[in-house]
Amino acid sequence: MNIGRISGFILLIAAILICSATAVLLGVQLNTESTATIGGQLLGFILIFIFVVIPLAGVGGFLLWRGRGEEAKMAKARAQRTILNMVLAQGKVRLDEVALELNKSREEVEDLVRDLIGKQLFTGAINWQDGLLYSVENSQLRNNPICPNCGGELELAGKGMIICPWCGAEVFLHLG
Repeated sequence: MNIGRISGFILLIAAILICSATAVLLGVQLNTESTATIGGQLLGFILIFIFVVIPLAGVGGFLLWRGRGEEAKMAKARAQRTILNMVLAQGKVRLDEVALELNKSREEVEDLVRDLIGKQLFTGAINWQDGLLYSVENSQLRNNPICPNCGGELELAGKGMIICPWCGAEVFLHLG
């Protein structure tokens, strides 16, 4: 659970407690003989509700909502980090293995890989047809332009992506 969700939860509980305490206090004062009128007590409750309870509940709800969005982004980043680590550690990994490790469908894994490519965080080769990811270092590929999938010779040209003319594997390079 992240800080935003915790803060939102605490603010919502505080709003409920303040509202409840104010209602109980109003009920206790109605049962005792006090100098305050019912209208004055009701006005006090309404003012506390409008100026304290509603803002606390609103901010708490917003923080809870925003915290859920942040949690989804963090889960995506963790999944992408796992993909990169698997490819770097093994050198070659099947998309089906990654899907099994992440408990996601192959299509979801492909979307995560495409997002990594778009962010220029993945350097390597991909054979989408066979479902293989290869780790390829830029300097290694620039010095020896050989396809990690089929061994065919690559011609380095373009904007960070090379398609092997022999097997169709896509090779991605960092431009930096």
